Amino acid sequence: MNVLVSLDLTPEPDLHPLYPSPAQIANLLSPHSGLDPSQKTVLLSHCLSRACLFSDLALLQYLLTDHQAQPYVDLGARDEDGLGLISQAIQGFGSESDRDVEREECVRLLIVQGTDVLNADNAGWTPLHHAAVLAPPTLVSHLMTHGCSPFSVTKRQLTPLDIVTAHTLLPGREDVALLLEESMRSEGWTGGRMEQRRRALDEQLKRKDRQKDLRDSVAKILDVPTQWWQDGDSDISSTESDSEEDDDFDEDQYTPPSDFTSMLAWSPRDLDNIFHAVVTSSQMSARNAQPANALYLMARFACLTCDATWLEDLILGATDVIEERFFSRSEDVTCLIFWLYNVTVWLHLMQCDDSINDACEMLGSFELMEQVINSVFVFIIRFAERRIDQLLDAALLEYAPLSSELDGVQFESDWSFLRPFSAKKKVTTPITPSSSTPLRNGTPSSPPFLPARSRSPSLINLNTPAPVTPKALSSLRQTLSRARTPVNAVFGEPSPSKGLRELISFLTALHTLLTLSDVNPAFITQFWSQVMYWTSSEIFNRVLTRKKYLCRSRAIQVGMNLTVLEEWIDDMGLPRGIASHFSPVRDLLTWLQRLSSINDFSDLVATIQTMKSINPLQMRRAVRDYKYEVNEGRMTDECMQYLTQLQKDWERHRVKMGVEALRKELGERERERERDLDDGSVTDQPAGAKTPSISMSETSATLHNIDLLFDRTHDRSSWEPAKAPQVLGELLDSRYMLPLFLPSDPRMLSAAPVRRYIIDYTRRTSSHQLDPRSSSHTGIPRPVGWKCRSRRVRDVSVEALRWLDGFQPSRWARPIDLESQYADNDRDSSPPPSVSDAKGLRIDTDIVPVPSHSTPLTRKPSSRSKNRLSLVGDQFTPFASPS
Repeated sequence: MNVLVSLDLTPEPDLHPLYPSPAQIANLLSPHSGLDPSQKTVLLSHCLSRACLFSDLALLQYLLTDHQAQPYVDLGARDEDGLGLISQAIQGFGSESDRDVEREECVRLLIVQGTDVLNADNAGWTPLHHAAVLAPPTLVSHLMTHGCSPFSVTKRQLTPLDIVTAHTLLPGREDVALLLEESMRSEGWTGGRMEQRRRALDEQLKRKDRQKDLRDSVAKILDVPTQWWQDGDSDISSTESDSEEDDDFDEDQYTPPSDFTSMLAWSPRDLDNIFHAVVTSSQMSARNAQPANALYLMARFACLTCDATWLEDLILGATDVIEERFFSRSEDVTCLIFWLYNVTVWLHLMQCDDSINDACEMLGSFELMEQVINSVFVFIIRFAERRIDQLLDAALLEYAPLSSELDGVQFESDWSFLRPFSAKKKVTTPITPSSSTPLRNGTPSSPPFLPARSRSPSLINLNTPAPVTPKALSSLRQTLSRARTPVNAVFGEPSPSKGLRELISFLTALHTLLTLSDVNPAFITQFWSQVMYWTSSEIFNRVLTRKKYLCRSRAIQVGMNLTVLEEWIDDMGLPRGIASHFSPVRDLLTWLQRLSSINDFSDLVATIQTMKSINPLQMRRAVRDYKYEVNEGRMTDECMQYLTQLQKDWERHRVKMGVEALRKELGERERERERDLDDGSVTDQPAGAKTPSISMSETSATLHNIDLLFDRTHDRSSWEPAKAPQVLGELLDSRYMLPLFLPSDPRMLSAAPVRRYIIDYTRRTSSHQLDPRSSSHTGIPRPVGWKCRSRRVRDVSVEALRWLDGFQPSRWARPIDLESQYADNDRDSSPPPSVSDAKGLRIDTDIVPVPSHSTPLTRKPSSRSKNRLSLVGDQFTPFASPS
């Protein structure tokens, strides 16, 4: 029997209306609607979400205030993404700008009704995160004042400020970012992770720009090619930061295992091609030590698998080719620095390797490398001297930092127009010294084996009268107007492009180039010591031999310019002892400022006793040629007689010292001749070359000072340079070369200077405040900065090996056919070695017969080694090393 069941065709109520209204909701919430409580809860949750999304303020107010809806309202409701009601309301900002006011009121109403403002979604975003990106600043401020924390983070640990700023600030959110930042700073915030990353990125970009400006400035001043900085883009932080760690002093890295992984096999017949690839065709760039590593690996092969002849031919030939390379490019400072760096690294690698150290010591290879270092070091010094010589007069002697304070300076010779007309012809004599003044004593020529200095333009002016208007043709009005003429106009206005600023720019550019090229700190220190000694000698000689500088006002002017140079030494992080070379100039300037005020014999004696760096001959000449100002006092006759007597006594002492020095030199030559005859060897010293005689105690003390440069507990201000011999005549010997010393620990040859002192190079060179009184001179005790680079200088890339084999590209392209090689060898019929016998593999040095102890390349000595015989059996004298 079939039972018919009645079907209920009443439609289900719509619990998810698309556009809910208060009337529709009230009908569904009525008791006769037939909805159970769960259905009413679903309905109210959907309607709350729609009211928040569409910013329907009237609907939201109805749902939150109606007595029928309140039991079913859940303020903690979320959608499928975990967004709460406040976050849903904030999501609509920006889509309908005309309803942003109603939307903000909806958010405020929800907060008033007790909605949780810290309710985060599935990604950890709180309402403040959404408001920081979308809402106006007023709502963001309202949220923070009602419990939202600006320190709340997402699951990716991002604060609202991180999201707004990120790597770049969101457009139009500047006010919100400022509001969040100020709120966080008021609670002790100093910067978040994203803030730190953004600042680090900004600082890196600024560093890169500064580095580019730095290199452009150096290239402009020193003509440095662009390829010199080929590895600079990947080394931004190392150029300006001192945070780099030192390489470890690992003894295992200094002496690698005696296998073929640390050697480069070669044959004497290929030396020409090898030297062409390693030296002549090498790509010169900063911190490129590939030539040094290639020569070192080849030396290991020659020493450990061959004989001493191979090693001798390699080192002698390489040093000759290197010398010929930089001798032919003596004007290219990058070439000189490149080979100074590489030969230093090569010497470091050879001396630290215990497996080849003894063999190289026996052959005198280290002394040969030191001679090459000395030669290229002198070339760099000559380059600096030539450039400084062009700027010296305008920068230090003519430049007037306080010209306004020296206005009105008048000299007695300037008032000669009041004399009778018959005396006018005598006044036409220029104020410069006559042609009889000794000229070559000021800037003597260089030693024969060194590049000669160009003749200074200032010395040429000593012979040629200055182009001044004769006083006989000057009108009375022009003469009287000299009372208002600055002192630099009286002595000649220097060229605007030549001045103290240009000299400081050149010095800073050269120091920057040496530092960025990782030249050893000991070489940099001794380089500036020699350059400043030459500069001091030139200033002293030019002041003493030119009457226009022998006056009180000029002494003050030169002294102030010299102060700028002394402060530059400290600003560059160089030891202050370098400035001690200016002691003779300082004493001479002090003597010029005080001699006219000495009117008592006791004052003269006391003044002379304080002058430790000048002799009576120099004092007497300064007094004789002194240019007196109007109404300036003079020395008494008693004082003049005393100076004359001191001059005579000093001349007798000078003759006595000269005789003693001659006897000592003759005795040393005789002893050397006897020793050479006994040993049966020829000295390596070229004929005519003069080596400064330095006592053993002075040598030990100077070498100890070089080692102190690498002592991080030692203050650099206490370092003292090598001293020049005592001057017995009037002029200083500017051609004298201070001895060059290497650190006693060969590991220190890999040290590189720190670069914190050149960060502000652009700021210093572009600054217009060259007044020494405005210099930021700090007297904080610090050691000489350096970093160990023993591991870095040993890096050899595959590209370097391919570059080395450029003369024989097939070597790396195809394998060697050992079977055919052994089949063609009539002397040895043994089969080729197997892979298992590779450990016992040795190179047969008899394969390539060597008829003599030198290859054709090394038989022909270079210009430097013209008087040097073969290294075998020769005795070598280090250029500066204690015995």
